[in-house]
Amino acid sequence: MTEPWTLHPDRALPADPAARDVAREIYTAVRDLPIVSMHGHVPVEWFRDDPSFGDPAQLFVVPDHYLTRMLVSQGETLPRLGVGSTPDEAVETDPREIWRRFCAGWKHFRGTPTRYWLEHALVENLGVTQRPSAQTADALYDEVAARIADPAFRPRALLDTFDIEVIATTDPAWAALDAHAELAAAGLGDRILPTFRPDPLLHVDLPTWSDDVARLGAAAGVDVTSYDRYLEALRTQRDRFVAAGARATDHGHLAADTTPLDDVEARRVFDAALAGTVTAAEAQAFSGHMLFQMAAMSAEDGLVMQLHPGVLRNHASDPFAAFGPDKGYDIPVVTEFTRSLRPVLDAFGHHPGFRMIAFTVDEDVYSRELAPLAGVYPALRLGAPWWFLDAPDAMRRFREAATETAGFSNMSGFVDDTRAFCSIPARHDLSRRVDAGYLARLVLEHRLDLDEATDTAVDLAYRLPQAAYARP
Repeated sequence: MTEPWTLHPDRALPADPAARDVAREIYTAVRDLPIVSMHGHVPVEWFRDDPSFGDPAQLFVVPDHYLTRMLVSQGETLPRLGVGSTPDEAVETDPREIWRRFCAGWKHFRGTPTRYWLEHALVENLGVTQRPSAQTADALYDEVAARIADPAFRPRALLDTFDIEVIATTDPAWAALDAHAELAAAGLGDRILPTFRPDPLLHVDLPTWSDDVARLGAAAGVDVTSYDRYLEALRTQRDRFVAAGARATDHGHLAADTTPLDDVEARRVFDAALAGTVTAAEAQAFSGHMLFQMAAMSAEDGLVMQLHPGVLRNHASDPFAAFGPDKGYDIPVVTEFTRSLRPVLDAFGHHPGFRMIAFTVDEDVYSRELAPLAGVYPALRLGAPWWFLDAPDAMRRFREAATETAGFSNMSGFVDDTRAFCSIPARHDLSRRVDAGYLARLVLEHRLDLDEATDTAVDLAYRLPQAAYARP
């Protein structure tokens, strides 16, 4: 008889026995702390409507581009995984068949953080007793389907099950925020917060830019016919987000450049964009200028400015054209911060009302650029390893590269950056285990006492994200 699938209690803790013993003690102190999830992408509608998650494929496979990209690398196609159709291939609509494809590809996730998150969600949250495989797929599907059909496995109930103290959604700048108003009326306004995401409005060469600016103007009640009216509309919407409880803005530009333009040039480029004659160079300069303007507005209204540049979106043009954003194989690029952030930090780095959290997927800049910047500018915090770096070894490298210069207090604490709701506790758990292991080494090297290491672990897991995203 096959033994039930279980997870080792020491997973992701150090292999060295002495370090493991200390890490266990540190981890025990943070294991059950509430989750502060201030940078994620779970749709607010899930909490407003509180729906069933449907079927196992819709919960775990179809929306998770971490998962689908690995299977695509091994010969699967996005239509066969339920993502959408192409002219040559119809989308798979049978959730059981999608689930079978996922289970048959389980081995491909060995050694990846996706494997860790999925294991945690399946075993710890769903009570699954069989490892995914081609042979177990159907039985596993039935097991998961029965569990997620339970009303106790709906989004609002899972806030308590997962012990999520606060979670921030990510909302377009033109959002009416009606869903957040309904949640506030239901008593969840302090627990589910909006985040202002203006990216499509700041890149004036996007094909959707004019339509998105019209959406902004309609939401703000401003006729956006000029650069000054455009800024007015952005400020109006930011004020509405603040009133709805927002703590932060979110910016995913390709480059970190924050060089401002003078007003005359900014107006000229904006007018060219309205006329459809803007050049790529002008658009790039305007996006950097608008990051500076967003920082200036944050210094006024107190919204924390999250900046995570350095990803070339939609590397594959055909999947992007067929399936839309987040399906075109986003790939990291080299990112420069020291010169790029200088205009904003020179202007607002010591401003008492300004806070920026900088993330990167370029590990080279941790010790050379970001840690030194965060280690001196009061307004800057160093964000946790993000996206391609939120893996055990990458998180350890981050601690080793950044801590000696930035310390712990100049960091944001962990953020999960996920659309996959069931992976939230798994991601936070992994971070807490990795930090416990790093801190255990400092204890064994007599660089920290155990009580200091434990207190630092609590900071990283709970206090620092609260402080990093606090209103001024």
